[in-house]
Amino acid sequence: MSVPDDGDRLAPLRQEHARLQESLADPALHDDPARARRVGRRYAELDAVLAAAAQAESTAADLETALELAELGEGDEELAAETEQLRTRLATERETLEDLLAPRDPDDARDVILEIKAGAGGEESALFAAELLRMYRGYAESRGWRTEVLTSAESELGGLKDVTVAITARGTGTPADGVYARLKHEAGVHRVQRVPVTESQGRIHTSAVGVVVLPEADEADEAEVLAEAMAPANLRIDVFRSSGPGGQSVNTTDSAVRITHLPTGTVVSCQDQKSQLQNREQALRILRTRLLDARRAEQEQQSSAARRSQVRTVDRSERIRTYNFPESRVADHRTGYKAGNLAQVLAGDLEDLIASSRTAERAARLADAQRGAAEETR
Repeated sequence: MSVPDDGDRLAPLRQEHARLQESLADPALHDDPARARRVGRRYAELDAVLAAAAQAESTAADLETALELAELGEGDEELAAETEQLRTRLATERETLEDLLAPRDPDDARDVILEIKAGAGGEESALFAAELLRMYRGYAESRGWRTEVLTSAESELGGLKDVTVAITARGTGTPADGVYARLKHEAGVHRVQRVPVTESQGRIHTSAVGVVVLPEADEADEAEVLAEAMAPANLRIDVFRSSGPGGQSVNTTDSAVRITHLPTGTVVSCQDQKSQLQNREQALRILRTRLLDARRAEQEQQSSAARRSQVRTVDRSERIRTYNFPESRVADHRTGYKAGNLAQVLAGDLEDLIASSRTAERAARLADAQRGAAEETR
């Protein structure tokens, strides 16, 4: 009744885990912070897999003992109940192990740059964009993540025309619990149906807000991938005076920064910080992430293995979700998930919505892996 050996899968993972453990104990590793982060991420991922395997093995051993006692006639109602509990626990633990071993997006462990942009609906759209920001902040807080607004533009009524926020995990976690793993499916068009504050006749309006979720580029990415793209010769940096809604002056110095990436025409502006240097660093941070995402998209388009591209296309499709205020209902149009807890969702309770997308992605990746394995055996 023991758990299948999984030797083919777990043996190389155990060996890699041991090598990474030795690397982490080497002081020289931490002279290279970017490499240390990569090693730490991978070690945490393998640690979770091996811990889950060990737990399943332990439960399987306990179940085997209980069954042997039952066969010897030493069983009673209490032992029978314990045996059923062990069966249930083992099934759950095996499912957890399979989930950890399933094919995964290599960016899952990354932090994210999340952009929210008001769309159709004018001022009402901007007001809902501000509500979405509060929603994501609430969810991040529940996960123990940090949020930092990098740049924003307010509307006349206190909404947000657009806002860019960095969401980062505290410490090194497993890819399954990574910020990008949990938020990537939020990318797309979010539709809201309600009576706007600007509506005098009580009519329900439909507005839309766009959300973009990008895995954040780190120093290692810039060194290995973006060194040429981010070369000073490829950047035009302009400074100007910050301004607020309606042109009201925020400060009287040229602290705002606009960076144009000349080869691609990508433009990033930041003015939220008081220091020109701080705005420059924020703009560079966003630019790195956008350029890395564009490079990935180009690679995916050229790749014959289109699974990951399909997942991202689904994530960015129009109208991924509808928030219906009159019915207090939220619906995800990709997975079919529906719930009548709109207030809780907008307060940051996104676990069930996110779980529905993660389950769909896992099933798609497993199916793709099985197709690939079948093709290799032909």
